[in-house]
Amino acid sequence: MELLKLMKHRRSIRKYEDRQIKKGDLEKVLQAGLFAPNAGGGQRSMIVAVHNPELVEKLGRLNVACMDRSHLIGSHVSAEQPSIIDDPTIKSGFYGAPTVCIVFAMKNFLYSIPDAFCCAENMVLEATELGLASCIIARGEETFANPEGQAYLRQWNIPENYEARCFVLLGYCKGDYPNEKPRKPGRSMIVEE
Repeated sequence: MELLKLMKHRRSIRKYEDRQIKKGDLEKVLQAGLFAPNAGGGQRSMIVAVHNPELVEKLGRLNVACMDRSHLIGSHVSAEQPSIIDDPTIKSGFYGAPTVCIVFAMKNFLYSIPDAFCCAENMVLEATELGLASCIIARGEETFANPEGQAYLRQWNIPENYEARCFVLLGYCKGDYPNEKPRKPGRSMIVEE
């Protein structure tokens, strides 16, 4: 698919079928993340792919547990693909996705967060190209800021100077794939003088 068309087609999916993605597709998504733009070409981001729905569910519950609603701007995301903002009864911040990729980056590096989100963006675009549904989720740091989360980091040998910046959910869309939403006007300009 032509790139701009692919970008317009991609949606944040929060309803997933109960079936796992192929390991080969996961490897392609990981490769896309590893080829993302990164500050100074430093390649500092790391990705841990959890290809186990039961573990994804446990991590998704940790993610929801750290949700602080007092920092929200607005109270509605989507009627078609409701988020935990729309429906506080949702128990997993990973919405039943069978696979989640955790993007880690250095704690005290100035471009840590942009590097991680560039990585995540490449991953969701590759997922879309492969026919997979995806969603980028935040609250990475908070998800692992508890004894259970810290135990996972030790188990995965994540360096102490790294922390989770975001998550990329992967799976297959349950139900109809959402239509394109109109873009809000006045969000871009071209200056020539």
